[in-house]
Amino acid sequence: MHPYPRLTRVLGERTGKTLKKLGLETVDDLLHHYPRRYVNRGELTPLHEGEEGEYVTYVARLKDRQERRVKNNTLTLILLTFTDGATDIECAFFSKNRWRANKVARELDIGEHAIITGVVRMNRPRGAVVAVRELIHPEVHPLEDSIDPEEDPQGAKAQAEAPLVFYPAVKGVHNRTIINAVKTVLGPMQHGDVGEPVPAEVRQKYGVLTAFEALQNIHFPPTMEAVGRAKTALRFQEAFVLQTLLARRRRLLDTHQATPYPPHRGGLVDQLDDQLPFELTAGQQVVGQEISADLQRDHPMQRLLQGDVGSGKTVVALRAMLQVVDGGSQAALLAPTEVLAEQHARSIRNLLGALSDDVRLRLITGSQPRSQRQQALLDVVNGDANIIVGTHALLSESVSFFDLGLVVVDEQHRFGVDQRQSLVHKGEITPHQLVMTATPIPRSVAMTVFGDVDTSTLKDQPHGRAGVQTHVVPADNPVWMKRVWQRVQEEVESGGRAFIVCPRIKADQEDDGDALLKLLPEKPPSDLVSVEGLYKQLQSEPALEGTRIGVLHGQMSLDDKDQAMTRFLTGETPLLISTTVIEVGVDVPEATIMVIMDGHMFGLSQLHQLRGRIGRGSKPGVCLVVTNPTVASSLERLQVFESTTDGFELAEEDVKLRKEGDVLGRVQSGRRSSLKLLRVMQDQHLISQAREAAWQVIAHDPELTEHPDLAAAVERVENQQEYLTSA
Repeated sequence: MHPYPRLTRVLGERTGKTLKKLGLETVDDLLHHYPRRYVNRGELTPLHEGEEGEYVTYVARLKDRQERRVKNNTLTLILLTFTDGATDIECAFFSKNRWRANKVARELDIGEHAIITGVVRMNRPRGAVVAVRELIHPEVHPLEDSIDPEEDPQGAKAQAEAPLVFYPAVKGVHNRTIINAVKTVLGPMQHGDVGEPVPAEVRQKYGVLTAFEALQNIHFPPTMEAVGRAKTALRFQEAFVLQTLLARRRRLLDTHQATPYPPHRGGLVDQLDDQLPFELTAGQQVVGQEISADLQRDHPMQRLLQGDVGSGKTVVALRAMLQVVDGGSQAALLAPTEVLAEQHARSIRNLLGALSDDVRLRLITGSQPRSQRQQALLDVVNGDANIIVGTHALLSESVSFFDLGLVVVDEQHRFGVDQRQSLVHKGEITPHQLVMTATPIPRSVAMTVFGDVDTSTLKDQPHGRAGVQTHVVPADNPVWMKRVWQRVQEEVESGGRAFIVCPRIKADQEDDGDALLKLLPEKPPSDLVSVEGLYKQLQSEPALEGTRIGVLHGQMSLDDKDQAMTRFLTGETPLLISTTVIEVGVDVPEATIMVIMDGHMFGLSQLHQLRGRIGRGSKPGVCLVVTNPTVASSLERLQVFESTTDGFELAEEDVKLRKEGDVLGRVQSGRRSSLKLLRVMQDQHLISQAREAAWQVIAHDPELTEHPDLAAAVERVENQQEYLTSA
């Protein structure tokens, strides 16, 4: 059967429309709608056995059916009596509406055999001397028509002992409906009816089932061991198809032409190094050499630079941009927010110092004054600007480059694929590309999402950093909260700066767009702390008397944001109440304390990014996470955050604590993951095997002409999974 016929055609309009509620429209959709859990029915129990509370599985013939109203005519009782010829047992089903009672209980024919699974209860009817065994609302499944337990006891036994399957479902779609649909579709299929993306030699090398065998065993498993083998095969298949896509994409990229930029002795890079007020760390030097070597090649660099908070990615990116400027071309840095773009422009100018006359930097944002923006656009198109920093405004059609040689994308997960690609395509020939993230990515995630790019990692911190201590503070403890504001005042009085982070702008606002509340671990309650509300509260806080307080959030104009940051930098307003708009890139060496309100509302990675805004100078930092102690699900996360400042360790823990889909979902990549079974943390070894096999296949058959099933699977994934496009 071809995998793409509509289910309405195969199963009929009624069933097809029912399954559409689950998003299942084709045969392929149904076959890959895997059970969410299995119940092992255990060994088959003789009908005359079973103690009170024991979980049993029987095979028996329906002997009698009775139906009556009980509980003052408020409930319908359907009483089924099953027998094996020598022993009877009763199964009771209650429902307010007789038509809503157990469907199998109503439709099972007298004399028909069934599998009954449930918990034994001993009941002594009125007037009876001995108690009788009964099951209340057991699982009842008819034996397949082809199996007669008297003629084929082993077949009946095998079916009875097979695990029960339960599918992801929604209201109005019963588990039995899905089981019957899968049986109708998959039952008649044979080898060859299902595409085999994994070549036979790869399956043989790694000992995995065929796709057909895996589907049979995951939908109709004879044992729980069979479920495990099926899941392994399907996970390997997912990993292999993804890695094949990434390997093919990288091979294609390597065929593109790019301008090589060899380093210039005594050029801008050397001049920058000579005037820097600090020494590059060993990690910065190694990563710089890797990027420099890439820029010298005649095919586009495709490199991911990941580094922990404060590890010095900006200076590494600037050195790469200067190598391109030395070669006579332009470099563009794309930032996700205006605050971050402004910060990058300010940091780069400070690093350049006297070189600013030779390096003409321009900033382009959406809220710039018209005249300023037009002049910047003119400088970019005629080549007067050679480093361009901007936000999404760089992606507009009005922005044209004179000679774009390098694209640097900061916090790449904040941009959609089409956005990142549109900037790359502004070059006459394909520019080199460096994507950066301050959110450390576990190796398994990097292999799965960024398998087609080279990865550089910065772990060591610049010299002179004093570190940050973290403490969790219960919001309902007034003594501790009073001490929080006293501690803030102490830091301010000693010349420090204080960040206070709130999850929203206004108390009555559902989602301010800064905190991305819809993506956070807990659904936000209505009483979350807001910037505006806390600003009013702290105006009258005795511990902060005399301290000037500023605010910063995403709904402010660019000028207002810039003024707020300037006042904070100079110390005019040493306490800044902000949303997560300051999450990345903001570099204020004097900032020594941060208070994160409603800390239970943030994920580990976001908490780590926020904490990274303090302790960037020579004085140690203090991070106080104020949280609602009744939110039990957040306590483990906050305890992990309190225990370490290692971003890579936190990234690993973050993946463990979050759902698998979220790993490759919007927070990490820009959209929801469509992985079915593959688990990027637990399946690292399997992903490595699939990666090795995929690159070998692409090396011998780059167009996949010899592997049509694999080519079809790769195309399907490429159309579905935008997150895989790392460019």
